[in-house]
Amino acid sequence: DVQLQASGGGLVQAGGSLRLSCAASGFTFDDYTIGWFRQAPGKEREGVSGISSSDGNTYYADSVKGRFTISSDNAKNTVYLQMNSLKPEDTAVYYCTAGPPVNPWYSAIRYWGKGTLVTVSS
Repeated sequence: DVQLQASGGGLVQAGGSLRLSCAASGFTFDDYTIGWFRQAPGKEREGVSGISSSDGNTYYADSVKGRFTISSDNAKNTVYLQMNSLKPEDTAVYYCTAGPPVNPWYSAIRYWGKGTLVTVSS
């Protein structure tokens, strides 16, 4: 079975940092772009960041550029999202995803994990 196990969410003050992890299994990790979406209450789901497991290319939404960094440990089939300088507007449920390497990266998601809640207090 395909699994995308996200962890690392929590409560942090504005300006703080969190690191999310996504452990993937059940598919060929190197063939996919692994990414993160988020959805805040009352807002549309947003593709935050993605990384191509085959070539390491990374993608970021404008709203997180310069603050978030995505990385991959292919030996562990795990992707990380380092989130720095967090803002209250980053509060959302964050979902780990996997999809084929297409452009844009978020347009053909095949697998979704359960979300992890990130809450940023002001």
